[in-house]
Amino acid sequence: MKLSGKVAAITGAARGIGKACAKRFLDDGVKVMISDVDADGLAATAAELGHPDALRTVVGNVARRADVDQLVATAVKEFGRLDIMVNNAGVARNRDILEITEEEFDEIIGINLKGAFFGVQAAARQMIAQGGGGVIINMSSVNALLAIPALATYAMSKGGMKQLTSVAAVALAPHDIRVVAVGPGTILTDMVASSIYTSEDARRTVMSRTPAGRGGEPSEVASVVAFLASDDASYITGQTIYPDGGRLVLNYTVPVKEK
Repeated sequence: MKLSGKVAAITGAARGIGKACAKRFLDDGVKVMISDVDADGLAATAAELGHPDALRTVVGNVARRADVDQLVATAVKEFGRLDIMVNNAGVARNRDILEITEEEFDEIIGINLKGAFFGVQAAARQMIAQGGGGVIINMSSVNALLAIPALATYAMSKGGMKQLTSVAAVALAPHDIRVVAVGPGTILTDMVASSIYTSEDARRTVMSRTPAGRGGEPSEVASVVAFLASDDASYITGQTIYPDGGRLVLNYTVPVKEK
């Protein structure tokens, strides 16, 4: 187990990809601190995953700097250090671009982008203070590159995530901290069910632009996260890896109308 003995913190870990990352890390011998705004969901996930000697929880909202700082501080208090930070918390809203309110815009950007920025800062400060470098992994999306109007705010936040990853990688390289991102395609999570698979027609549309012919599993994203956190990825920084079933190489399609 190449990650055995490391300490990781994961945001948005009550379900979906964050939960899968926690499970994978625990299986690989990592001590894990998980956080989520959903206290009940977080407790249920901790009970399901087990590993009481290696798993801790803290409730928090990543859009608040104090909560992210508390996550990192609690990880250090419980396990002595922080080696891996996974900024996974994210939300999406399926909305017509002309109908998006200021409150909705602020919510998506606050959680998806500002929350990840706070996570980069808090983790990097701890890693620098303790020495020995570390790895920060941001959860991006194919929507960082694709333009899907119904997910405008989500796409904007993930486009910003791409640059956050790039500039943080350059800034933190002198401290031996790698900053990378993972950009999943359509992964079978609750968020996809509520914001993308809104009907059978919507599901068929997504599959029509997914060469693999299926949605991805959260565990498949967690495998990429585990690789990037390991020394096998020691020369990768500033990059986004896209586990997307071939989505990006096919690209997005639009209906064609004869003129």
